[in-house]
Amino acid sequence: MITTISETNFNFPSQKSYYKGKVREVYNINDEYLVMIVSDRVSAFDVVLPRAIPFKGQVLNLIAEKALKAAADIVPNWIIDVPHPNVTIGKKCEPFKVEMVIRGYLSGHAAREYKAGKRMLCGSPMPDGMIENDRFPKPIITPSTKADVGHDEDITREDIIKTGLVSEADYIQLENYTYALFQRGSEIANQHGLILVDTKYEFGKGADGKIYVIDEIHTPDSSRYFYADGYEDRQKKGESQKQLSKEFLREWLIANNFQGKQGQTIPTMTDEWVLQISDRYIELYEKLTGESFERKDDQDILNSIEKSVLDFLQK
Repeated sequence: MITTISETNFNFPSQKSYYKGKVREVYNINDEYLVMIVSDRVSAFDVVLPRAIPFKGQVLNLIAEKALKAAADIVPNWIIDVPHPNVTIGKKCEPFKVEMVIRGYLSGHAAREYKAGKRMLCGSPMPDGMIENDRFPKPIITPSTKADVGHDEDITREDIIKTGLVSEADYIQLENYTYALFQRGSEIANQHGLILVDTKYEFGKGADGKIYVIDEIHTPDSSRYFYADGYEDRQKKGESQKQLSKEFLREWLIANNFQGKQGQTIPTMTDEWVLQISDRYIELYEKLTGESFERKDDQDILNSIEKSVLDFLQK
């Protein structure tokens, strides 16, 4: 199998703290920079699966870099440098404790809630008479709490403000940024024959008091895409949409009786299935960017990453 990054354990100069998320590992350098290393781990239903996916970290990191740069005129972003395909170095920001989820279509979590009879999601109405993957009359924002451990939870705009998770003034700005980023992401997706179905954004405040978009945007881990070609025809026939997202992985897990619930066992991931997942991530990279992805197996990848960060810090 191709070399993958399951975890890192660096100790950089002036390192103050280290955080290991489901996929990303973040090193705090002197409360000034964050070094984010995007591993090849994959998660679904808030559970990290046992097999790492070749090239997944590079795909996520490079798509995020391109997407953030393409939206830099809308909202400032945290990126300073991308010295390695798996590494982003940027400004340290204080994250807001909410994820701004925006949905243009009745898919995924929204579709599951809709089938259960709900017509409100996080305070946003979902019209009667829709079928799965229909387009909403206009995009809806369905925020969730940002859980350090366990599952993120749906929350309404009113509860976010009432509980003080985010001030009303800041939340209004987050909403405005979210709509504008989704519009830009949709336009870019359309240029490449894709539909941006839904996505999520994370924001933080920098030392200068400004709001920045942080982490990643418009990657297959944070977003769902349909192929535009044939979308209307498939909807009319009641067929499943051809999509590029992590939903195919969730569907495989559901079909194998796993949804992250207590007592459930993660199904076995064969080498063949792991490579299929890798191919799907690379396909999205090439489809979204219009560029070929270079599959370069770096047998010494951890040393390459460490050197790239040290070179940046020594500038």
